[in-house]
Amino acid sequence: MAEIQQQPREAGNGGRPRVKKASLKVDMTPMVDLAFLLLTFFMLTTTFAKPYVMDLTMPVKGESSKVAMSRAMTIILGKNHRVHYYFGLNAPHDQAVAAPVLHSTSFAASGIRQALLERQRSHPGTIVLIKPSADSQYRDMVDILDEMNITNQKKYALVDITKDDSHLLNTAAL
Repeated sequence: MAEIQQQPREAGNGGRPRVKKASLKVDMTPMVDLAFLLLTFFMLTTTFAKPYVMDLTMPVKGESSKVAMSRAMTIILGKNHRVHYYFGLNAPHDQAVAAPVLHSTSFAASGIRQALLERQRSHPGTIVLIKPSADSQYRDMVDILDEMNITNQKKYALVDITKDDSHLLNTAAL
């Protein structure tokens, strides 16, 4: 609390009492208590930011499954945030199957998202194989996984890029 200390008057200089300035002492204890109460209140009532996570279901190790060529769509993540895709599987050793036609696009809404939605409309039950190349970045992987969620793609797999896919990517870049 504040308290005022007064000193007795002294007569001097013609009998006029000299006015002394009163010293004021402010007790800061209640203000500090209030500050800590407010700090505690806001710490206990605030909601902390929740992390954004994505659920991934991974297959059992050692278990592999074959994908039908008619149901497959392969996406290759290239350099400079480019996305390349083709329908089916790349099987250059199989002479009965024609070489896939590689399409290039971006992560824009009119890019890979439209390709995924058109494929889902024309071929329900499509399985997407995502293959990051050595030139792709981590952000590209996150972006393509976001596109899988946006387009509500039920089945997709993250697989290693094959030599045949790398060769197809290099020939398309020339």
